Amino acid sequence: QVQLVESGGGLVQAGGSLRLSCAASGSIFSTNAMAWYRQAPGKQRELVATITSSDSANYADSVKGRFTISRDNAKNTVYLQMNSLKPEDTAVYYCNADVRRRAWSTASYSYWGQGTQVTVSS
Repeated sequence: QVQLVESGGGLVQAGGSLRLSCAASGSIFSTNAMAWYRQAPGKQRELVATITSSDSANYADSVKGRFTISRDNAKNTVYLQMNSLKPEDTAVYYCNADVRRRAWSTASYSYWGQGTQVTVSS
């Protein structure tokens, strides 16, 4: 099986920074696209940022210019650098990875981390 382990969440004041990381492990040949989602209380999950295997990144308008997604393909790890944090960024952040499991098959599967809490105080 494939597991995604997240770290880096916590409590920060508005204007502060956090760096989230998510490492995929298990039966993995390679990771394709990786992404960060978030879900605030009472709201639906939203896509925050995505990054392809060739480091092409996209961001939600609400975080563009403040967050940076990056990855280390050798480590099957994705990061989210979060700067200039706002109270509106408070949410549980989830890592997602599109994983190729086997060398002999290009089929890919989507996996999720357990989530890490990010709380931004005013």
